[in-house]
Amino acid sequence: MSEKGYPKRYARAIFEIALEQGTIEKWQTDLVKMSSLKDDKALLLLLESPRLTFEDKQQLLNERLVGISPGAQNFAYLLTQRNRMGLISGILQQYRSLVDAHNGVAHAIVTTAIPLDSPERDKIGRTLESLTGKKIIIDARVDPEIVGGFIARIDGTLLDGSTRSKLMALKRDLSGISR
Repeated sequence: MSEKGYPKRYARAIFEIALEQGTIEKWQTDLVKMSSLKDDKALLLLLESPRLTFEDKQQLLNERLVGISPGAQNFAYLLTQRNRMGLISGILQQYRSLVDAHNGVAHAIVTTAIPLDSPERDKIGRTLESLTGKKIIIDARVDPEIVGGFIARIDGTLLDGSTRSKLMALKRDLSGISR
């Protein structure tokens, strides 16, 4: 399996354990704490060093990961033993996606020509929620090229309600008529 597949696989295994034990939020908190280790480059080098014994690496982790659950601690040991602690950010991202899917939450990247104010954002959110049947969290972006309306990307689906795309469609229709 390629390195790209590991975060998803690890996240799925952790999520299944967390779901079974009712510890979804605790695991997420622990993974966030583990993910903060990636900011300490010196620590990551030590954890990957063949010169340090596994016991020394465990001690380093114990000092940095105070308060995490025993299961998360064992997971940190496993990643360290397999030199995969560098994957923790991807694992956290995949885990969050699984939690969101479990909770019926979807993330939408909504692009508009001008910044959205709160009522517009809420209206678009309600519209997208009615279309998807999920609670929508909006990541708003601005692109003056779309002229007006909005473009939304939700879980790989593109909803294009932009004025630009409507004008382009009208142009295609009119050019087809004139022939």
